[in-house]
Amino acid sequence: MRLLGIAGYSGSGKTTLVTKLIPALTARGLRVSTIKHAHHNFDVDTPGKDSYQHRHAGATEVLISSANRWALMHEHRGDVEPSLDDLVAKLSDVDLVLVEGWKFGTHPKLEVHRSVNEKPLLADTDDHVIAIATDDKTLTGLIQPILSIDDIPAITDFVIAFMKNPVP
Repeated sequence: MRLLGIAGYSGSGKTTLVTKLIPALTARGLRVSTIKHAHHNFDVDTPGKDSYQHRHAGATEVLISSANRWALMHEHRGDVEPSLDDLVAKLSDVDLVLVEGWKFGTHPKLEVHRSVNEKPLLADTDDHVIAIATDDKTLTGLIQPILSIDDIPAITDFVIAFMKNPVP
């Protein structure tokens, strides 16, 4: 499986880009999964539901299943947060895993940068940034390719080319 991070500061448009890239990539026949890093207090379960009660009763894992989908929730219960590699190993085999978050990881990353955020480029200090999707037309002279954040076909082409010839 190829792994590509979609990294950037909050408000840069990472989720918007991921949700536009997924259908563009799947339309080209690729199977895509995602991993999203969240803040420590997130919850995917609804208070009052059976699975919520199982988890809050102390279960380490709760697997909920229906005819349409299944989901596995795992409580760390004081254990160390798993690494990105550990989490990728839990996924089914696909062509590409898009990782939203983990902006300081050592995996290849497409940086999402918005000029309005006035944040520094991750690419300035991160050798794992392989391209920048941005609305900032003043960015020039960088080693990494610069892609228009609104040009989904060009970004899709870049991702497919990366999959064929990954950066070490």
